[in-house]
Amino acid sequence: MTAATDTPVPTEALRERLSRLDTAALSDAMDSMRTPPCVLPGIRPRTPGTLACGPAFTVRYRAVDDTTTFHNAANYIDDVPAGSVVVVDNAGSRTCTNWGSLLSSVALHRGISGTVVHGSVRDVKESRSAGYPLFSTDVTMVSGKNRVVLDRTGVEVDIAGTTVAPGDWIVADDNGALRIPAALVEEVVRRAEAVERTESRIREAALGGSRLDEARARFGYARPWEEGGEHGDR
Repeated sequence: MTAATDTPVPTEALRERLSRLDTAALSDAMDSMRTPPCVLPGIRPRTPGTLACGPAFTVRYRAVDDTTTFHNAANYIDDVPAGSVVVVDNAGSRTCTNWGSLLSSVALHRGISGTVVHGSVRDVKESRSAGYPLFSTDVTMVSGKNRVVLDRTGVEVDIAGTTVAPGDWIVADDNGALRIPAALVEEVVRRAEAVERTESRIREAALGGSRLDEARARFGYARPWEEGGEHGDR
């Protein structure tokens, strides 16, 4: 097994490597490290074929407790750093939305990598047409105004049992969404790259005439993050 480097990899280099991986390989890598749960349960792509990849900017909502005054939409988008993935926690609500086309337009303009909502979004057609990476638990047309208000940003959020801390890396694609703790991301990337190389070798052998079970044994499918088997380029 290749030892992880002690020199931190720059953020943009990590982003580039992560963007070439899919969430399946990343999940396998995290399984190999026996990390806490990484999947953000119930999150589905609303803009198929897109990728969100970047450090988490967390946003938490709470229900309105004062119905005597008007509660407008939350204002935080201007504080989100470019390259971030916005992670919104509205407790998985299916009754009102926390994201729409206006936010997607501004997020695109500001270079935000994508949005994951533990709750509902709307204006899906517009976000899809713009190609903005948008992921959520559900979809509804009902506004969040007068129903929920911004609680806090930059705090840990609970996405159906998976904790996301500010700065954790988020990767979301057509498979769903997961989080990688910031302290583990370099090793997770290294192992996921090994997983993909191993599976590529197995696929090539199988399509070239080998039995699949033999190819799996030959190239170390049981522990693909170690790149075992009959090759020596690790």
